Amino acid sequence: MTDTKEMATKYNPGQTEEKWYDIWKEKGYFKAGNAPEKKPYTIVIPPPNVTGKLHLGHAWDTTMQDLLTRFKRMQGYDALYLPGMDHAGIATQAKVDAKLREQGTSRYDLGREKFLDVSWEWKKEYAEFIRKQWAKLGLSLDYSRERFTLDEGLSKAVKEVFVKLYKKGLIYRGEYIINWDPATKTALSDIEVIYKEVPGKLYHLRYPLADGSGRIEIATTRPETMLGDSGIAVHPDDDRYKEMVGKKAILPIVGREIPIVADDYVDMSFGSGAVKITPAHDPNDFDLGNRHDLSRILVMDESGTMNDNAGKYKGLDRFECRKQIIKDLEKDGILKEIEEHTHSVGHSERSGAVVEPYLSTQWFVKMEPLADATVKQQATEEKVNFVPERFNNTYLHWMDNIRDWCISRQLWWGHRIPAWYHKETGEVYVGIEEPENPEHWTQDEDVLDTWFSSALWPFSTLGWPDEENPDFKRYFPTNVVITGYDIIFFWVARMIFQSLEFTGEKPFADVLFHGLVRDAEGRKMSKSLGNGIDPMEVIDQYGADALRYTLATGTTPGQDLRFQWEKVEANWNFANKIWNASRFTIMNLGDFTFDDIDLSGDKSVSDKWILSRLNDTIEKVTRFFDAYDFGEAGRHLYSFIWDDFCDWYIEMAKLPLYGEDEEAKRTTKSVLAYVLDKILKLLHPLMPFVTEEIWQHIPHKGETILLADWPEVKISHQHDTAVQEMTLLQNIIRSIRNIRAEMNVAPSKPIDIRIMAASDKEQDILSKNRAYLEKFCHPESLEIGTAVKVPEKSVSSVVTGAEIYLPLEGLINIDEEIERLKKEHEKLTFEVERVQKKLNNPGFVNKAPAHVVDEERTKEKDYLDKRQKVEVRIKELNA
Repeated sequence: MTDTKEMATKYNPGQTEEKWYDIWKEKGYFKAGNAPEKKPYTIVIPPPNVTGKLHLGHAWDTTMQDLLTRFKRMQGYDALYLPGMDHAGIATQAKVDAKLREQGTSRYDLGREKFLDVSWEWKKEYAEFIRKQWAKLGLSLDYSRERFTLDEGLSKAVKEVFVKLYKKGLIYRGEYIINWDPATKTALSDIEVIYKEVPGKLYHLRYPLADGSGRIEIATTRPETMLGDSGIAVHPDDDRYKEMVGKKAILPIVGREIPIVADDYVDMSFGSGAVKITPAHDPNDFDLGNRHDLSRILVMDESGTMNDNAGKYKGLDRFECRKQIIKDLEKDGILKEIEEHTHSVGHSERSGAVVEPYLSTQWFVKMEPLADATVKQQATEEKVNFVPERFNNTYLHWMDNIRDWCISRQLWWGHRIPAWYHKETGEVYVGIEEPENPEHWTQDEDVLDTWFSSALWPFSTLGWPDEENPDFKRYFPTNVVITGYDIIFFWVARMIFQSLEFTGEKPFADVLFHGLVRDAEGRKMSKSLGNGIDPMEVIDQYGADALRYTLATGTTPGQDLRFQWEKVEANWNFANKIWNASRFTIMNLGDFTFDDIDLSGDKSVSDKWILSRLNDTIEKVTRFFDAYDFGEAGRHLYSFIWDDFCDWYIEMAKLPLYGEDEEAKRTTKSVLAYVLDKILKLLHPLMPFVTEEIWQHIPHKGETILLADWPEVKISHQHDTAVQEMTLLQNIIRSIRNIRAEMNVAPSKPIDIRIMAASDKEQDILSKNRAYLEKFCHPESLEIGTAVKVPEKSVSSVVTGAEIYLPLEGLINIDEEIERLKKEHEKLTFEVERVQKKLNNPGFVNKAPAHVVDEERTKEKDYLDKRQKVEVRIKELNA
């Protein structure tokens, strides 16, 4: 039924959005699984961290996910959009730690169990906050299936995966150089390290040879680690050091003798060609040390402070130790020189601390077999489709060069590793359940990397490892995951290899990558720049629909998005344009109902044209939605709604609506109601709130537009001839409007118009549609024919199929217009000479930025074009 309550004069998002979201949610419209005969379509939300507010990046990818869910639901799919959140180990623990510090306590004061209680309270608070933000964005999530990475079902899946990989030999525990974050005191995987080019120093040191025959020079950027040196390496082909291989050097300060070995790893051209080997503090040195059976000496503790092995430097921070060692080396004559040196330094993605390569016993996933399986899969027809396709190469390159994944983290918040150590024998037990006689065993203190559980998200959320779970059987594999290209390795790659390993299937058919949200100047949004935008504030100001439309249509797949307030405001104006067009339609429909819609009667050229254009728009929007090109879909939809429907059809519809022909009036009402219904449905996935509000006021069937049928192309509504006829009329109307604007003649002033039709066919079209020309062109007199008399002094324009002549007499005062044009010509000549003087100056052209020079060249072309048009006009008037 139609809501007959009159629409407000202006669209107010604040009064509409919360109302409709509550209705949709309460009535269960978001819930999947109500129609088993329908084909399933599944998107699982990339789970946001329970650490704070959603940012614009979240708003961007969830808008696109919701767009596809609503689109597919309307197409008749059983669409599931599954919500959930991530426990976000390091990030959440850091937030809770900070909160405890403010309260004057710490997790160590509380103990593990009480700390976890506080963390769960944090999760409860922020999960509710996130749900409110999802609601404001209008996400049609099936809340009955909401998941959390630490809930019971997902925890079971995590244990199952860990145990199976361990039993298969793909998870192992070993001593290795890992990335260590001294700030959070935990291991990091390779992809949690951000490398930055920073200015540093290269220290050249001369180690004395033990036999007193001389010295060997090494170069290092980290002299504090020399305390853990257990050897020196040179290249076997380096003639400078051939006599030294096999000898020993004395490690300065420490006094330990260390061997000089030959190894192909050494780069002869870097520094002195000799390198110190510190197996406990460098991954390459670790491998090199293994090859030459060198000892591993750890000289720091987990906070980056020098330990007992550092001797007199014990207790110093690593960077303070560096300063002190250099002073001592200089005093002892060991330091040869210090060279300025810019190098790549790893920083923790979470804390920002400089990462320390650190020897540690950790749990690892052996990646080579898992990576090989995914690479082979990508060579088959069952591959995951990457959109844009170029990211497939990025993915494969990473898989081909992958290292084992360090999965243990020294945290309390997370999935505790299901491994126990026997208190007496040291035996290791790994299992889903704790061992018998648990009093004899101690469980591993560490938890798993957050990404370990996130990697299982597409199938663990649907009930796996219970493969008979109805949701798993129906909704897996999922259809698409939408995410930023910056987590292709963190998350996307891991979901693929874990899914192939444990379900035998790819986790999703497609991956749609988007870029980063940048500010209006193209800068990455960050706290330091203070240019971040809270999506909730945007919604409070302009409404969710304007934000969603801006995000969804603002760029092409894989590209970054520049956020501009002007674009949001423009899309808010777009929503109001639709609102006003709908108000006009509803006011003119009166008591017209859905059953009154009848498109079988005689239709005008504008009726046939708008139905044809609707067909074209339905085809393009559907095609571009399916191709994930939401920008192109939005562009066609915007053009159809604003230009075709609002600016042309509605204005043309006023003729029959305000006329006396009742049959024409009924047909026009039918077309208006029909087209507006389809417009609202096409727009609904992008702008769900305003479309629902309007749809409830127009003739419709069904409870909600959310469950309405997606529009389909109707062959019976395709009228190619009407499109051609309408194009002729539009070209003539536009041409006359342009002439009025150029001649400074008011649009409402009646003028004489002569139209020379190219043939009888065009004359017939124009004569039949004379009423449109009279309405839009405001003629004093209108002559149409194939041989009209051309006035001596007139302004003319040529369009395909017709020539237009507007007699100057009575249109303007010719003498005054000539004088005005001469002054305009003088002004333009001045601008031409000014800009050409600049461009003829080599100093300007060679020194000014390229974009500034290009701007001046564009101005020159524009001024020359305008001046030429003025010259032509003066010539015409003087003729």
